[in-house]
Formats: sequence, C-alpha cells, structure tokens
Amino acid sequence: MGDFAVAVGLTSMSSTYIPELWAAKTNAKFYKATVFSDIANTDYEGEIKKHGDKVHIRVIPDITINTYIVGQDLNYERPTPSDVELDIDQGKSYSFVSNLVELKQADLAYVEKWTDDAGQQMAISIDSTILAGIYGSADTYNQGATAGKISGGFDMGTAASPEDVDKTNLLDYLVDMGSCLDEFNVPTTGRWVILPAIFCGMIKKGDLKDASLAGDATSIVRNGRIGEIDRFAVYNSNNLNVSSGVFDVVFGHPQGLTFASQLVENEVIPNPKDFGKLHRGLQVFGYLVNNDDALGHFVAQKA
Repeated sequence: MGDFAVAVGLTSMSSTYIPELWAAKTNAKFYKATVFSDIANTDYEGEIKKHGDKVHIRVIPDITINTYIVGQDLNYERPTPSDVELDIDQGKSYSFVSNLVELKQADLAYVEKWTDDAGQQMAISIDSTILAGIYGSADTYNQGATAGKISGGFDMGTAASPEDVDKTNLLDYLVDMGSCLDEFNVPTTGRWVILPAIFCGMIKKGDLKDASLAGDATSIVRNGRIGEIDRFAVYNSNNLNVSSGVFDVVFGHPQGLTFASQLVENEVIPNPKDFGKLHRGLQVFGYLVNNDDALGHFVAQKA
C-alpha cells in the first residue's frame, strides 16, 4: 500500500516524521514435504559413517530346488556370491556471508532463520534428487504396459502412453501396484506409494474419503491425511519427477532402496576479507536401489 493522499500544497509526513517499521517476525515460508527418510532404509549408514566412501552389500544367491527321486544322485550346486555397491558420491551444500555491523544493528536474528531455511532447502534438494533418480531402476516387471512378473496383466503406463487417472479409477491403479509387488512376494508391511498433490486430491474427493477404505480412524476429508490404502502408506509429494503434466509415480518397499549420509557439516568461520562470518554447510550422501523387485514405476497424468 502506498502513502495516504494529501491535499494539494501539503507535504506528506511519510518517511520524514512518520518512520517506516519492519515487522519483528518474518513472512511465513512454505516448504515442500520430503519423503526419502520414510521410504528408504538406512541399514548401512552406521558402517559408512565410520570410514570409507563405499559399502559392499552382500546379495544372497538363489538356491535351486529340485524334484527328489528315490535312489537318484543329488545334484550339488555351488552358490555364487555377489554384492552391490552403495557409493557416497553426491553432495549438497550452502554458503552465505553475514556482516558484523549489520548483525549488531539488526533487530532480527536473521542468521538463524537463514541457516534453518538452508537446512530445509537441502532436504528438499536431496529428496528431489532421489525421487528423480530411482524410478528408472524399478524392475521391468514393475513398470510398463505389461507389468506383473507372473501375469503381465497390469498397465503401469509409459512415457509415450501415460495412464489417465481420475477419482473413479485411482483405487484400481493402487490395487494393481500392490499386485505387482505381490507377484514378487514383496512384504506387505511397510509398503509405500508417492503421489502428486493432484492425485491425492482425487482420493479425498472419491470413494476413498470413506475411512474404512483409507484405514484411518476418521474420514480423510476431516483430518486432511491420506493414510493407508491397500497396504500402502500414501505420501503426498511435490518432488516427484514431472514433465508436461505426466508424473513418474514411484511405489515400493523400504528394502528396495537404501540411503546413507556420511557427513553433515555446519560451520561458521571468520570472513578473511571483511568483519563478519562465513556460514556454510555440507551433506554428503548416497542412495541405491539395491532390490529392484521392491520398487515400481507408474507413469500417469490427470484424465
């Protein structure tokens, strides 16, 4: 809003006798919700925090089951051990400068607010990196037009032909995602699916507003929470990969994705070129789809 109008010939007192004031509180800032800590396991983080930039994760080999025939010699196999590697090969950082004079004169502890914002933005950046990087690693039977390891009967959409989703068919697609994991014998406890806000809105508008379907104690419409649907913990995220309205939705189980953070550093050092401080933070991390049959990819758009 500008200054009050004054009569012709009079001088406004604004900014002369009437000072400008700055609010003691900052304007509210909203952040994207992050989900990576809920969908990934951190089973190997303790090992990599000690030392090293790589963890070799041993993979249990499949043992062949034969039909037994009385009197026939048994065929002994030698299982071949293997491993996958979790590399700590990515990093996110922030850095900003504060001036001593400005800090002394300021009526707001803005450095703390800037640092808090940097931490929030770093988590969002890591979350976006993970969600944009994992969907292509899903098992071929958990994505595409003929998904399903046993049946090949589930259409999870493709980039060339995404599925059209509305409130009448979203539940069907969620059930199909669960069936894809069922055909891989993925544990039912702990399953998750990440949906964009527009799909979550469909859940609240459709039949899933009935708490008996959502698995919540109260209706989704009343408590605003997505909850659990067909064994999936449903998360709403704006960090999913999206192009021209087509979303790369991911679903799976924590045993399919592992995450480890090796170093979190937040430090304040003197500014060698001025009176004040240099503030900087670093997080080094890595993630790995270590069990691709526990990860699925659904390509969809609003109908």
